[in-house]
Amino acid sequence: MASYSVNKAAVKHCRELIEAGKVVLDSDWGDVQPDADAQNAFLQEHEWDDYAVWHLGLTKDANDETKARHAFVYGDFTKVHRSALIACVYRASEWRHKKVELAAHRLLQELDKAHPGSQ
Repeated sequence: MASYSVNKAAVKHCRELIEAGKVVLDSDWGDVQPDADAQNAFLQEHEWDDYAVWHLGLTKDANDETKARHAFVYGDFTKVHRSALIACVYRASEWRHKKVELAAHRLLQELDKAHPGSQ
């Protein structure tokens, strides 16, 4: 099983988006999460660092400029999705990646506090 570290730049970026109100409170993450085509389109227009800040986890021992390096996406490359943070908490918990799980959980709590309509 892969091992992950928390992407501190992604945590910061997510917080900034939450503070700016760039959030989607109600979505079906399975339907709106970026698929391979959306990821490729984003990468054609942006740098790898821009791609990285949308992922809470960094795969240890993976090359930086590869999709394999980035895990636990929390948004659609424009906004944070509450359902994505929930998915990150769930998946990280299921796979026992405690640090990523806790980072996603804290961000979810911050989103809910900043946007009470999400509760």
